[in-house]
Formats: sequence, C-alpha cells, structure tokens
Amino acid sequence: MDIHYYLLINGQAKGGYGAQAAKKIMQQLQKRKLAYTIYYTEYAGHESVLTEELALTTLKPWTANQKEKAFPLLVVLGGDGTLHNVLNTLDRFDPTIPLGYLPCGSGNDFARGAGISGNVNQALAQLLSVETPKELQVIHYREANQEEVGLAANNLGIGLDAAIVEKTNTSRSKNTLNKFNLGSFSYLFSILHVLFKQKGFPILVEANGKQHTFSKAFLCTVTNHPYFGGGVAILPKADPMKPVVDLVVVERGSLFRIFWLILLLARGKHTAAKQFHHFHSKKIRIVSTLPQFIHADGEILGQRSVDFAFETTPRFFWF
Repeated sequence: MDIHYYLLINGQAKGGYGAQAAKKIMQQLQKRKLAYTIYYTEYAGHESVLTEELALTTLKPWTANQKEKAFPLLVVLGGDGTLHNVLNTLDRFDPTIPLGYLPCGSGNDFARGAGISGNVNQALAQLLSVETPKELQVIHYREANQEEVGLAANNLGIGLDAAIVEKTNTSRSKNTLNKFNLGSFSYLFSILHVLFKQKGFPILVEANGKQHTFSKAFLCTVTNHPYFGGGVAILPKADPMKPVVDLVVVERGSLFRIFWLILLLARGKHTAAKQFHHFHSKKIRIVSTLPQFIHADGEILGQRSVDFAFETTPRFFWF
C-alpha cells in the first residue's frame, strides 16, 4: 500500500535536534522516492493547530480493508510533549486515525515503552516497514473539579515528578544543555532542587472497589508503560498493550529513606520498598485536596487540588 507521509516537525525539540533529525528523515524519504509533505511548528501549541487542520482536510481513519491509493499518515517528529498535544487534538476527531512517531526529544519515554528505536534512522526504518498500525492503550483521564478530560501516552503525575517537570521546563539551562546532548543534567539539577522541597500531601485512592488513604504521599504517578523521567523504569512490568491502569504512590520519608529508595531504583529493586505502593486496576480514582503540581506527558496542567478518574482507551500507532 502506498503511503503519503505528513511530517509534523518540532524543530526546537531537544535544543534544535528536531530540525537536524528532520533533514535526515527527508533525505531517506527522497532516496526511497516516497511521497511526503512537511509542516514545522512555529510556536508553542502550533502542533495542535496543524493537526486540527490536517484532521479536517487530509487525514483518514484506518480500516481493515484499506483502499486508499496513497494513505495519509501523520508522523510526529518531536518529544513526548509534542506527541501529547497531537494525540489529544486527534482525539477530538476520530480515534482510528493512526499516528506515527519518530522520537526527537530529551526524554522519549513513549518510544522506550512502545519499543520504538531512539535512533531516528532506525525508528524510520521501523515505520517504513509497517503495513498496518498497532493498537496501544493510552491513559484517559477526567478531572471532576474543572471538568477537564484528556489523554496521556506516558504518564500523569501529581507531586514530586510534576514539580520536577515544572522546574525543568522553566530552567534557563535546559535549552543550552540540550544543544550539547546534556539535557538529562537539567533534569538531574531539577531533581536535586525539588527533592529537598517537596513535602508529603494527603491523597485518597480508589482501586478495585477499595479505598486507600495516604497522609504523606510524595510521588503519585499513573503510568502507561515502565518509564518516566527520561528512561527511569518506575514500574518495569507496566504494559501499554493491556487495558489496565497502573498507579505508583511513594510515601514521604526521611532523606535517608528517600536516597535509599533512589539506590534501590537504580538497582531495579525499589518495588519491594515499604514506602512504594502499586495499584493495578481497570479504573482508578485519585483525590488530592492539597494543591500540587500536575503534569501529563511532561506538560504542566497546573498547581491545584484534583479529583481524577483514570481508565485506558485504545489508539492506533504506526510503528
């Protein structure tokens, strides 16, 4: 089947790496004489505008008996944040519109979780070899206080990880470090800064018909696959193919216990720690009355109290 590739490019991803990767991709497509059209984002949120325009005029849902002479496939070149915004924009149209992804960001956790190569040329080879999309589960969230709904391809975090994301995104050094492929150091600096400031906060968790309360939650993350924070395997057994919600809650302890948990995390043995709690359910509800930072796929949703309901929903990805 012939495919026309519509490349949506965040050239600023990873301090300009997105633009460099796009040139490599276009050279490969030209070499193979494959049809493509390019769209560059020009400002924050522009990917959503471009996606909406393409959804209204060009993109098509996938069917088992596809008869398109040149099927229009949207392919995102950017980081997890760009993917997040495109995915949520497509959700307003048709969930069976497939989406391709070539990771060009700092974290690329979705690529890790989905099994997409972090090398852009290898990721392209994977994409070009595909004839039908795969169905993956993504997180569907509904926040009752502000009547907000959305999707997360990676994870949604309340507390520590969201505060780290907020600190990293507002860091002046992030873009500079990304230019030298040192973006992870910006994240590390943010961890060290936030780690000492983040206090425990009360939450209520409803899962599998039971209620659980924590008076000093420290990190509260709903995840779709093993990774967060640019490759940290917070929940190694999480599987984006399964229609279940995974929630990790870590309780605040002394600094000694926190650093001990970090050491366990580095060794892959953190899930046995007393302050680590894992919930696995079709649906999960989280209530936090004390305002905290919240993020979805690295995009800050604000700092507020929340009443979240989570489940999964299937989406087509081309890889």
